[in-house]
Amino acid sequence: MYEMPPVMPLFDSIRHVEFGNPHVNQYLAEVMLDAVPDAGLVYEYALEWLLEQKHSENNYKTYRSELTTFLHWCFDVERISVTDAGRRHLSRYIDYCMQPPAQLIAFRNVAQFIHSKHLDERLPNPLWRPFLGKRIGGEEQPYRITERALKTKLAILSSFFSYLIHEEYTERNPALMLIKNGRFRVGQAGPLDDTEELKAFTDLQWSYVMAAADRLAARDPEEHERTRFLICLMYGCYLRISEVSARPGFAPVMGQFRRDRKTGVWGYFVPISKGGKKRTVAVSRRLLQALKRYRSHLGMSELPAPNDKTPLFVRHRAAGRGRDAGILNANLGIRQLRDEISSVIAQAADQAEQDGFSQDAREMRTMTPHSIRHTGISHDINFNGRPLSHVQADAGHDSIETTSQYLHTSRAERHESAANKPLDRLSGDE
Repeated sequence: MYEMPPVMPLFDSIRHVEFGNPHVNQYLAEVMLDAVPDAGLVYEYALEWLLEQKHSENNYKTYRSELTTFLHWCFDVERISVTDAGRRHLSRYIDYCMQPPAQLIAFRNVAQFIHSKHLDERLPNPLWRPFLGKRIGGEEQPYRITERALKTKLAILSSFFSYLIHEEYTERNPALMLIKNGRFRVGQAGPLDDTEELKAFTDLQWSYVMAAADRLAARDPEEHERTRFLICLMYGCYLRISEVSARPGFAPVMGQFRRDRKTGVWGYFVPISKGGKKRTVAVSRRLLQALKRYRSHLGMSELPAPNDKTPLFVRHRAAGRGRDAGILNANLGIRQLRDEISSVIAQAADQAEQDGFSQDAREMRTMTPHSIRHTGISHDINFNGRPLSHVQADAGHDSIETTSQYLHTSRAERHESAANKPLDRLSGDE
């Protein structure tokens, strides 16, 4: 039997990490069952964030090391989700890193994964440990970590938490709180102003995105009817991309569209999301029409049965590598769906620029797939007049305060609405 290291390394080298690893998947599945229901989802977010560093191998290695250690501490030591970690947790994590268990310290640097020629797969290196000690004159020295290294750890974690906040997976950054107010305080910082606004498409910009999706579907329905429905679903239910993509322990299916037996109203059921929570998002008549169109294109009945296990967004071609190699009817993962959405946004921006809307095009090119969620929420509140409490429930926000941030999220819209305010309504001077 193959010997595993005492801590599971989670991220392979840049060359191999995107192909997935069955041992990591098995580990995450066990953590999700035993202690942390959203461990697989946190891992996918961590991987997405880590891949942003893939053009700098040194940064990638540094960030990978810190993420692996922190997730080990969350999942194996504290047995909590990253979203549950607060300032006191981070203080305990720093203490753990200052005095780690002896069995987790190595005294020579080795690869986290090795290739087994016998099994023809990547395996966790049994010699790898998350902490690296020093030898002087051949003798192992007591483990020490410098103040500078601890500050680097917190800086990396603060960046990771900021990413999770941007993706609306958490609402706080305990690492930043510790940097600002704890023993690693590095300076004063004021509250965020509204330059940190949530990025959402304007009505005009979103119209270009939908038009681009329609054009693609008309030009190549075999390839892009899926694309069109993906865009409609993300906007109509303001979903996180992780809620419609495959990941360890979850694969979305058609049966998540469900009709309430009492009201006859359709909803999209999200079985696991932020913090391991579940919710059902109300589905509009227009989105239901989009679902019928998509399913008709796939040669299916217009609406799914309650037990419909058909994958929601199937591949057009079988995967060549990774855990889904050779499988055709497998759901697309976060990266594939992200690339598909980003391509639509880019084409929409190109068309807007051709039509003379250069500034809109520039703004659209800064948007991400997650901006579609912000857009759906913002449009529902500001243009469609849905009650905040209804939007809060559909968005899965923990508090109404989070939903309230979307009230006129665009400063341009807020300024425009203020432009014609009279100072004296009865004077007639407008």
